[in-house]
Amino acid sequence: MTESATLKMAQMARQMTSEGHDVINLSLGEPDFDTPMHIKNAAINSIESGNTKYTPVAGTLELRQSISRKFLRDNNIHYSPDEIIVSNGAKQCFANLCFAMLEEGDEVILFAPYWVSYYEIIKLSGATPVCVFAGVEHDFKPGLEQLKAAITGNTRMLVFSSPCNPTGTVFSEQELTAYAEVLKAYPDILVVADEIYEYIQFGSKHFSIASVPGMNQRTATINGFSKGFSMTGWRLGYMGGPKDIIDASIKIQGQFTSGAAAFTQKAGAFALESDLKPTFEMCEAFRKRRDLVLQELKSIPEWLVNKPQGAFYVLPDVSSCFGKKFQNSTIENSDDLALFILKEAKVAVVNGIAFGAPNCLRISYSLSEQKIVEAIKRIRSALNLLN
Repeated sequence: MTESATLKMAQMARQMTSEGHDVINLSLGEPDFDTPMHIKNAAINSIESGNTKYTPVAGTLELRQSISRKFLRDNNIHYSPDEIIVSNGAKQCFANLCFAMLEEGDEVILFAPYWVSYYEIIKLSGATPVCVFAGVEHDFKPGLEQLKAAITGNTRMLVFSSPCNPTGTVFSEQELTAYAEVLKAYPDILVVADEIYEYIQFGSKHFSIASVPGMNQRTATINGFSKGFSMTGWRLGYMGGPKDIIDASIKIQGQFTSGAAAFTQKAGAFALESDLKPTFEMCEAFRKRRDLVLQELKSIPEWLVNKPQGAFYVLPDVSSCFGKKFQNSTIENSDDLALFILKEAKVAVVNGIAFGAPNCLRISYSLSEQKIVEAIKRIRSALNLLN
């Protein structure tokens, strides 16, 4: 199993910082906003009231009821509390699902570029990832014929995220409905929709493929609190889906970690039922940062960039830099370029190889506008050293 490229680059950035270098870290998918105070207070009050014991493996009934109401309110999806599992982060939800459902010989279609851990978790389960790629010129959205061509008798799942990590791409209602129409002919394929960035979306309202008629009982919808509520360190995610699949995932989780922390679940339930004004304000800040980073990247015209509609990433095609030299070294790929930028610009970004996009770099704009401007300035100056 390959080490997570995002965590590896973040660790390298931390190491350089500890050595006294001024590194701007644009590698991690972590909002720089603090968790809203009303959510923190809910956890503090929960701890002070003695809510510190083991929880049910599937999650507390209170939180699962809140999630059920949230799915109906925001996504038009009917998942009852016993069709929901709460995990130690959305990543564990996906791992539970793969370990419960997949085995050697199975295939999983991955829309590429994809989040780094999808690929490795699928491999770890014994199944084979089948990547369906679309480049920046197509807004990173695979076509219907590509999807059809990838389906075989061994296909068990289709996995995608919207808004997408690492591209920021958002699939519209029309596009997701079209994918669902293709999948009608393959009723045994489970759709896995990762919607962790649901609340960080610019423009149209979020749409869930599970709300398409006929898709509810063949879709697992994954979400969590890390991004929309800036609760990354709280490790709290959830998944809704068909009861038999949720039951199998609960069985897996029961042997790995059991239930998530009691007081974080209390805070999670409070977050879902509370005023979302801080979330919307954070989303607006990310929209401004998106516009800023795109404006700044215009100063690097050889990089190809689309306009992300969600999350807080941009994934430029940087293949124009391949083959260029610095001193006695040649930039052969995006990994070489990311390491060059880290060393010479003191800016941490992630190579696109890890996301199934070898010609790209992932840049996270989850830091302040000042740091974004400085980071792109440093990158531009470093690229001028290449010849």
